[in-house]
Amino acid sequence: QVQLVESGGGLVQAGGSLRLSCAASGRTFSAYAMGWFRQAPGKDREFVAAITWNGINTYYADSVKGRFIISRDNAKNTVYLQMNSLKPEDTAVYYCGGSSLASSRPREYDFWGQGTQVTVSS
Repeated sequence: QVQLVESGGGLVQAGGSLRLSCAASGRTFSAYAMGWFRQAPGKDREFVAAITWNGINTYYADSVKGRFIISRDNAKNTVYLQMNSLKPEDTAVYYCGGSSLASSRPREYDFWGQGTQVTVSS
C-alpha cells in the first residue's frame, strides 16, 4: 500500500509560478513511475507530466511543454511539478499518481493522491 500526498497548490495570477509536491509513504519501489494529472469541473482527468523513478525520461503534455518541469528527489521520496507562466486554463485540481511504467493514461495508474487545487486568475 502506497500513500501519496500533494501540496503546494493555491491562487496565483496569470504569469505566476507554483511548485507542487507529491510525497510518497509506505511501500515504494524504483520500478514505479510517477505522473501528474489535472481535472477541471466537467472534464476528464488530463495528463500533465510523467517521470520514471530512475529519472532517465520525462514526458509532458503539449499544452505544458516549456512551462512545466517534473523532477524527483529519491532521498525524500518526493516528486515535484514546477509550474511557470501559468495561464487561467491551467486551473484545475492536480493529482499525482504512481504507475508501473510511465504513461499518459489515467487507467494505467495504480494509486493516487487526494489532489491539490490550483487556481490561476486572469
